[in-house]
Amino acid sequence: MTEYGTYELSKLERIWAIAIGSLTCAAAVWVIYGNWVLALLAAPVGLFYPKRYAQALCRKRKDKLRQQFKEALHALSSLLSAGRSVENAFASLEQDLALLLGHTKSDLMTELGIIANRLRNGEPLELPLQDFARRSDLAEARSFADVITICKKAGGDMVEVVRNTSQFIGEKLDVELEVTVLVAQKRFESRIMMAMPFLFVGMLGFVAGDYMRPLHQGFGWLLLTVVFAALLCCIRWMSRIMDIKL
Repeated sequence: MTEYGTYELSKLERIWAIAIGSLTCAAAVWVIYGNWVLALLAAPVGLFYPKRYAQALCRKRKDKLRQQFKEALHALSSLLSAGRSVENAFASLEQDLALLLGHTKSDLMTELGIIANRLRNGEPLELPLQDFARRSDLAEARSFADVITICKKAGGDMVEVVRNTSQFIGEKLDVELEVTVLVAQKRFESRIMMAMPFLFVGMLGFVAGDYMRPLHQGFGWLLLTVVFAALLCCIRWMSRIMDIKL
């Protein structure tokens, strides 16, 4: 059973992440200092990149699962509006969502198949939903599972409650999607700003090597080190600013 709060890199993904991280570190140091020895010494820092790469892949997988969950809620509301019971709606949700999404290999389709199988085995609906909510690490899935559990225990018009909850969570996810689109544009701009100082220094070193030569001797090494440290701090600061959790 997939734990969506973590991501385990495959061997190929780990090798790829180490290669990208090492090359990036070596290239950044070479652009600033113009020294291949220092660049090779900085390359092992790329060994720390697989952790960040795994976090990025985990966040990407969760975002995709969140959007598919939104589509599932819309489909569930339609089934409930057609007069289905909650259990019957979940039993047929996988087939309806496959027609909507156009594929059956996604993570959510797998989870819906598991829920349907557990329902056919006689388990109450709240158990597989709570299990999915725990493993998905999605606040929306936890809220939905809690609503199902409370309705089962407290009674009431479960179909109406589930339909209203699905609509509310779906609207919330729609707003988050609009915010995500806006943030993605600013995140792209921030990455360009992070790369510009290195590109500018690299261009100067290529077209005006004599101009940069005083920085590669004596006091210039200390000045480059201070500037490089300041650039890294700015990059870290910008990354934290753009890391907006919805």
